[in-house]
Amino acid sequence: MTLEHFRLAVADGVATVTFDRPPVNAQNQAAREEFIRLFDALGDRDDVRVVVLTGAGDTFSAGADIKERVDLVKEPGDYTRNNRLVREFFYAARDCAKPVIAAVNGAALGAGFVLALSCDIVIAAETAFFAMPEINIGLAGGAGFLMEHLGRSKARALYFTGRRVPAAELDRLGVIEACVPRDKLMERAMELARDIAGKSPVAVRHIKRTLNTIEEMPVRDAYRYEQSVTVELSRTEDAREAQRAFLEKRKPVFKGR
Repeated sequence: MTLEHFRLAVADGVATVTFDRPPVNAQNQAAREEFIRLFDALGDRDDVRVVVLTGAGDTFSAGADIKERVDLVKEPGDYTRNNRLVREFFYAARDCAKPVIAAVNGAALGAGFVLALSCDIVIAAETAFFAMPEINIGLAGGAGFLMEHLGRSKARALYFTGRRVPAAELDRLGVIEACVPRDKLMERAMELARDIAGKSPVAVRHIKRTLNTIEEMPVRDAYRYEQSVTVELSRTEDAREAQRAFLEKRKPVFKGR
């Protein structure tokens, strides 16, 4: 796959995806289309167990490319098609069969903030900050993602003002997994990624699908669904190997089946 706006490196089961569209990793249609294709492919690759997403330079993503948006509509249906692409762009990370860790290296603004929240786990540098500044240019979008992670008052205050929130504040609120020094960001993200990559790939794949499925279920129904997945996993070679390894006090060797 030829990549123009992203860089990809794969090693030891971890795919590192770097958003590299200078100067601020703004999201245009071409970048979004490429991202979708890339994450669909990573979800199918046997040599990839976890994905780490970060940004080049000092910005994770400054959000939508406003220059493109100004001339977005050239014929009827253009805005509708763009909105569909934007939705699929965010859900490409969430729907990816492999866990996705966002390593937020700098500013995550608007659609950049939403992109980070679309990932399974978020780790941010102490110098990173987040904002939903759409209101400052007379637009809207992404509030639903904020309300998944923040309380009603906090989400609305951020959305109505467009103010910046430092990574440390989101860490305090439990929105992100960790806030670390900038020079330790990728080290921490890769440490977590390698930990996950060492688990049974078939179990991780099933668990991610389960987590996505049960998000909006009542607790009783969600647990019933999880139990059905556990039954399915119990029949896998990896589960039997994990249990044998536990009893034999050794590291399991997983085959992904």
